[in-house]
Amino acid sequence: MANFLFVLRSDDNEKATRCFQFAKIAHAKGHQVNMFLIDNGVDWAISDKDGSIRTTTGDCVDDYLPYLIENEVTTGVCTPCAQNRNLDEAQFNSNMVLDGGPHLIDMAAESKVFNF
Repeated sequence: MANFLFVLRSDDNEKATRCFQFAKIAHAKGHQVNMFLIDNGVDWAISDKDGSIRTTTGDCVDDYLPYLIENEVTTGVCTPCAQNRNLDEAQFNSNMVLDGGPHLIDMAAESKVFNF
């Protein structure tokens, strides 16, 4: 099976929905999946963020993110991006932890990378 890294850098609902959708598909197919949230994408780490807003295709973040949380798909959250937005791990979903650029680069070196 392949290694996939999904990087989300936007708080845009449609981009987040697609990112989480493809991460779920890859994981459900048995691939190794890691995720990393950077820039405004770190807002999706917050456990009470509204993921119910439907995209033009009718799906939403809440259709995919709960699966990733329940299956403990590792998700790094850029430390300086989160700290500069006054976010900390106490606010995050259970599968999400503060992480840094060096680990992101290491994961990318071993993975097929999708950017959203």
